[in-house]
Amino acid sequence: MRKLIRPDLSEIKEHMTTSPKFRARKPVPPEQTSAESFYYSKQMSNKTRMVILLKDGEELRGVIEWYDKHALKVHRTDAPNILLLKHNIKYMWKENEDGSGDSD
Repeated sequence: MRKLIRPDLSEIKEHMTTSPKFRARKPVPPEQTSAESFYYSKQMSNKTRMVILLKDGEELRGVIEWYDKHALKVHRTDAPNILLLKHNIKYMWKENEDGSGDSD
């Protein structure tokens, strides 16, 4: 007849806490970093003229007046102000960085 041997529960607990596969996972990164807020705040405070390229190829120029999680409000001098949803923006840059600035 075979005798069943049971391990001590304290040994199992000790093994689980020291085993590398049971280590605590890295925390999930935050959904929102402050980089986007910092960038928009800086452009708003400096009233930097921006060029915004939309996904459909349309190019808008103006100053960012306001932003939130999903939208930007852009003040344009040559056209009405506009509220842009961020998911429609392909990318943006400062107007003086596109080579068409005040150079002769």
